[in-house]
Amino acid sequence: MGERYLKSIRLLAECMQAYERLSGAYVRQSGLTHAQFDIIATLGNTPGMSYKELGDKTLITKGTLTGVIERLEQKGLVERQRSDCDKRSFFVRLTPEGERTFCTVFPEVIAQSGKVFKDYTEDDFARLEKTLSGLKNVIMAGQADSPSTRDCD
Repeated sequence: MGERYLKSIRLLAECMQAYERLSGAYVRQSGLTHAQFDIIATLGNTPGMSYKELGDKTLITKGTLTGVIERLEQKGLVERQRSDCDKRSFFVRLTPEGERTFCTVFPEVIAQSGKVFKDYTEDDFARLEKTLSGLKNVIMAGQADSPSTRDCD
Protein backbone atom coordinates (compact mmCIF):
# COMPACT_ATOMS: atom_id res chain seq x y z
CA MET A 1 0.00 0.00 0.00
CA GLY A 2 2.91 2.39 0.66
CA GLU A 3 1.78 5.95 1.21
CA ARG A 4 -1.33 5.63 -0.98
CA TYR A 5 -3.48 7.08 1.79
CA LEU A 6 -1.53 10.37 1.60
CA LYS A 7 -3.13 11.21 -1.75
CA SER A 8 -6.60 10.88 -0.21
CA ILE A 9 -5.68 12.83 2.92
CA ARG A 10 -4.17 15.60 0.79
CA LEU A 11 -7.34 15.77 -1.32
CA LEU A 12 -9.46 15.97 1.83
CA ALA A 13 -7.27 18.78 3.21
CA GLU A 14 -7.45 20.63 -0.12
CA CYS A 15 -11.25 20.39 -0.07
CA MET A 16 -11.38 21.78 3.46
CA GLN A 17 -8.98 24.62 2.61
CA ALA A 18 -10.94 25.52 -0.52
CA TYR A 19 -14.21 25.56 1.41
CA GLU A 20 -12.65 27.72 4.13
CA ARG A 21 -11.43 30.17 1.48
CA LEU A 22 -14.90 30.30 -0.06
CA SER A 23 -16.80 30.72 3.20
CA GLY A 24 -14.05 32.96 4.57
CA ALA A 25 -14.79 35.56 1.89
CA TYR A 26 -18.30 35.96 3.29
CA VAL A 27 -17.06 35.88 6.89
CA ARG A 28 -14.50 38.64 6.27
CA GLN A 29 -17.23 40.87 4.83
CA SER A 30 -18.77 40.88 8.31
CA GLY A 31 -15.51 41.99 9.94
CA LEU A 32 -14.75 38.61 11.51
CA THR A 33 -11.95 36.13 11.08
CA HIS A 34 -12.77 32.50 10.31
CA ALA A 35 -11.91 31.51 13.90
CA GLN A 36 -14.13 34.28 15.31
CA PHE A 37 -16.99 33.17 13.09
CA ASP A 38 -16.47 29.57 14.23
CA ILE A 39 -16.88 30.66 17.88
CA ILE A 40 -19.95 32.81 17.16
CA ALA A 41 -21.54 30.05 15.06
CA THR A 42 -20.87 27.50 17.82
CA LEU A 43 -22.24 29.72 20.60
CA GLY A 44 -25.29 30.78 18.58
CA ASN A 45 -28.60 29.38 19.83
CA THR A 46 -26.94 28.16 23.06
CA PRO A 47 -26.82 29.61 26.58
CA GLY A 48 -23.02 29.51 26.24
CA MET A 49 -20.36 26.95 27.10
CA SER A 50 -17.03 26.37 28.74
CA TYR A 51 -13.69 26.80 26.99
CA LYS A 52 -13.38 23.00 26.96
CA GLU A 53 -16.73 22.59 25.22
CA LEU A 54 -15.83 25.30 22.69
CA GLY A 55 -12.51 23.61 22.00
CA ASP A 56 -14.25 20.28 21.47
CA LYS A 57 -16.92 21.72 19.15
CA THR A 58 -14.78 24.04 17.02
CA LEU A 59 -11.76 23.56 14.82
CA ILE A 60 -9.74 25.98 16.95
CA THR A 61 -6.75 24.75 18.94
CA LYS A 62 -6.67 25.36 22.68
CA GLY A 63 -3.71 27.72 22.32
CA THR A 64 -5.56 29.90 19.81
CA LEU A 65 -8.95 29.78 21.52
CA THR A 66 -8.13 32.20 24.34
CA GLY A 67 -6.87 34.91 21.97
CA VAL A 68 -9.89 34.56 19.68
CA ILE A 69 -12.29 34.84 22.62
CA GLU A 70 -10.41 37.86 23.98
CA ARG A 71 -10.70 39.65 20.61
CA LEU A 72 -14.42 38.81 20.41
CA GLU A 73 -14.81 40.15 23.94
CA GLN A 74 -13.06 43.39 22.89
CA LYS A 75 -15.54 43.69 20.01
CA GLY A 76 -18.39 43.28 22.49
CA LEU A 77 -19.61 40.05 20.89
CA VAL A 78 -18.95 37.61 23.76
CA GLU A 79 -18.61 37.77 27.49
CA ARG A 80 -16.68 35.52 29.82
CA GLN A 81 -17.68 34.56 33.31
CA ARG A 82 -15.67 32.52 35.79
CA SER A 83 -17.12 29.09 36.37
CA ASP A 84 -18.84 28.59 39.72
CA CYS A 85 -17.55 25.02 39.82
CA ASP A 86 -13.92 25.66 38.83
CA LYS A 87 -12.51 29.15 39.39
CA ARG A 88 -9.72 28.41 36.89
CA SER A 89 -12.13 28.03 33.96
CA PHE A 90 -14.48 30.38 32.15
CA PHE A 91 -17.97 30.14 30.72
CA VAL A 92 -18.41 32.02 27.41
CA ARG A 93 -21.64 33.30 25.91
CA LEU A 94 -22.73 35.68 23.20
CA THR A 95 -23.69 39.22 24.22
CA PRO A 96 -26.84 40.76 22.74
CA GLU A 97 -24.60 42.28 20.04
CA GLY A 98 -23.06 38.83 19.48
CA GLU A 99 -26.54 37.33 19.10
CA ARG A 100 -27.41 39.99 16.50
CA THR A 101 -24.16 39.24 14.66
CA PHE A 102 -24.93 35.51 14.73
CA CYS A 103 -28.47 36.06 13.44
CA THR A 104 -27.18 38.24 10.60
CA VAL A 105 -23.89 36.64 9.58
CA PHE A 106 -24.53 32.91 10.09
CA PRO A 107 -27.48 32.59 7.67
CA GLU A 108 -25.67 34.64 5.03
CA VAL A 109 -22.46 32.61 5.22
CA ILE A 110 -24.40 29.34 5.11
CA ALA A 111 -26.55 30.47 2.19
CA GLN A 112 -23.67 31.82 0.13
CA SER A 113 -21.10 29.11 0.74
CA GLY A 114 -23.74 26.37 0.50
CA LYS A 115 -24.44 27.28 -3.12
CA VAL A 116 -21.52 25.10 -4.22
CA PHE A 117 -23.55 22.06 -3.10
CA LYS A 118 -26.70 22.99 -5.05
CA ASP A 119 -26.37 19.99 -7.37
CA TYR A 120 -25.71 17.47 -4.59
CA THR A 121 -28.50 14.97 -4.05
CA GLU A 122 -29.42 13.29 -0.77
CA ASP A 123 -27.63 10.18 -2.08
CA ASP A 124 -24.49 12.25 -2.77
CA PHE A 125 -24.52 13.59 0.79
CA ALA A 126 -25.23 10.15 2.25
CA ARG A 127 -22.26 8.60 0.39
CA LEU A 128 -19.95 11.45 1.37
CA GLU A 129 -20.99 11.28 5.03
CA LYS A 130 -20.62 7.49 5.10
CA THR A 131 -17.11 7.72 3.65
CA LEU A 132 -16.05 10.55 5.97
CA SER A 133 -17.53 8.81 9.03
CA GLY A 134 -15.61 5.66 8.15
CA LEU A 135 -12.40 7.68 7.75
CA LYS A 136 -12.99 9.40 11.10
CA ASN A 137 -13.49 6.03 12.80
CA VAL A 138 -10.26 4.68 11.30
CA ILE A 139 -8.32 7.74 12.45
CA MET A 140 -9.87 7.67 15.93
CA ALA A 141 -9.03 3.98 16.28
CA GLY A 142 -5.46 4.77 15.22
CA GLN A 143 -5.23 7.45 17.91
CA ALA A 144 -6.40 4.99 20.54
CA ASP A 145 -3.71 2.52 19.45
CA SER A 146 -0.85 5.03 19.25
CA PRO A 147 1.61 5.50 22.12
CA SER A 148 0.95 8.43 24.40
CA THR A 149 3.08 11.51 23.80
CA ARG A 150 3.41 11.80 27.57
CA ASP A 151 5.80 8.84 27.43
CA CYS A 152 8.39 11.15 25.84
CA ASP A 153 9.10 13.17 29.03
